[in-house]
Amino acid sequence: MNHRTEDAAEVDGDVFVSPRYLAGSTATGDPALQPLFALGWELSHDDLGNAYVNAPDRRVRLGFLPEGEDDGLWRISAYHDRFSPPVWGVSFNDMAPTEFVAAFTTALAKAYAAGPHAYLAPPHPENQERDAFQPMVPLIQRGWKIQHPRWGVLELQTPDGLAGIEYTTGELDAEKELTTLEARWYLWGGPKASYARWYATASTHTPIALVRAITDSVSDPAPVPRWKDSMLTSLHDHAQLTPVVPPRSPAPTPRDLQRVVAARRAPAVTTRSVPRWTTATRPPTSRVR
Repeated sequence: MNHRTEDAAEVDGDVFVSPRYLAGSTATGDPALQPLFALGWELSHDDLGNAYVNAPDRRVRLGFLPEGEDDGLWRISAYHDRFSPPVWGVSFNDMAPTEFVAAFTTALAKAYAAGPHAYLAPPHPENQERDAFQPMVPLIQRGWKIQHPRWGVLELQTPDGLAGIEYTTGELDAEKELTTLEARWYLWGGPKASYARWYATASTHTPIALVRAITDSVSDPAPVPRWKDSMLTSLHDHAQLTPVVPPRSPAPTPRDLQRVVAARRAPAVTTRSVPRWTTATRPPTSRVR
């Protein structure tokens, strides 16, 4: 059951947000960039603070554009060579949950490591309808519903109507796919007529495995962590917010108490010992249109 306004007002601090397509973006793009940095991709910046990440062979490029000309925060393109037009392009706007971008870049890193046959692989013309269905599979399995048919558009939405995907059939303008929302794949989420609404697009020749990485993450039922005050209020009214409760330390056992007593009775050690952890080391854990 969703938290209503009055319930959400009682929740504060760190929260888990469900469904995740109502979580909004995070304040940092680092989680989405890390899979590419792990492969040695090169980072550069412009004078405005936009970041650009290039594959070693310059055949895949990512732009994280907080100071871009529109709300397209993340733009990723692939090329046959550094001087050719893009083979495919994917974008996420500034409200898209960062987890969706990270899922895409993780799949992209895996495809890039496999080679051009993976990250430049377009859907096969003979299998276009079958391939187009693949990214829909996790959505259908998780309860997304096919909407009333529209000419040339296959659309699915969540039962609450707050997220959806559109797949457009037929011929599309290659330039518009890369510069507008008129792309082969269009995903969206959030309340209508709200600044909290996010979108993502993928052009015709985007490898199916990369598109599916997005749809799989968007429909994942696992909640995502957020700081409540960083979320737009319009999301509070629709999302379920669960306080993040830190795990409690287990109660000491009789053996633990005996060890403490024994340690207090032990003679002082004059030699210098290495601490279990310090501020310089991590304590053990239980776990960018």
